[in-house]
Amino acid sequence: MTRLSRLIRIFTPSVADEANTNAQNLTVKEVVARLDPELFHVTMISSRNPDPRIAQRKNTILLPYYKHGNALHLLLRVIAARPDIYFFPRYGPLDRAFLSARKYVSRNTALITYVVMMMNEETSDGLVGRLIMEADRVYANSTFVSGTVYAKFGLRPDPVYDGVDPRFFFPPSADKRTSSRTVVLYAGSFQARKRVELVVEQAARRPDAEFRLAGQGLTEPGCRLLAKQLGCANVVFLGHLTPAQLGEQMREADVFLFPSMLEGHPQVLIQATGCGLPSVAMSVYRPHGLCP
Repeated sequence: MTRLSRLIRIFTPSVADEANTNAQNLTVKEVVARLDPELFHVTMISSRNPDPRIAQRKNTILLPYYKHGNALHLLLRVIAARPDIYFFPRYGPLDRAFLSARKYVSRNTALITYVVMMMNEETSDGLVGRLIMEADRVYANSTFVSGTVYAKFGLRPDPVYDGVDPRFFFPPSADKRTSSRTVVLYAGSFQARKRVELVVEQAARRPDAEFRLAGQGLTEPGCRLLAKQLGCANVVFLGHLTPAQLGEQMREADVFLFPSMLEGHPQVLIQATGCGLPSVAMSVYRPHGLCP
């Protein structure tokens, strides 16, 4: 194999922290962990305790994340470094600033956009559309998402599917029964499109089952209040879980309930599958592009 004369320099506005379980950050961490350090120099963000695989990786810079001023701080680092690739923009102020500055100071930096959500009138507006249309290459996390990008923007990204980390998501090795009643698990962020309140409503209808909710977010207080109003003593709020903890919960559960209405190729569904856990999810999207 012929070695390049110099390293390919990549910047990604993603977080390397081991405890960060955001699906997009998980994807980037897996990509970076697999990149040959003799070919690729990577710069990303870390606030505390980075993934050991990335912390030990040669030719890797982890930029600190502060309470304030991160967009400017990181943009100046990008401008100074002039990377070859700006990978996986996250639709935030840094990405907006990069697009504005790109034509002046970073013309040789290729923009690679990875689309992880179906495109419609709501999701494709503004910065999202710019990051797709101005990208040098666009990828999608499923054939379904690729089709929605094509329908909206007239370009068809190559699909690159997310996977699961077998260190944490694997089937139970023995009888997993830990509860005398059926255990229903939800995992994901608490936000409007995830419709976590429907899980609480199902708990009110099935007091014979235990409903465990893993995650945090804006709608969590409302879900807790709803559980109290409905008298749901069978709802357990687990809070934020590490991948290892989530894998354990999935191996203990009997069914995974995921009522989200707006997704692309949800990692939690393939994580549940990796743990041998059957899932109930909405049919408003086709994660594997297999349905007509």
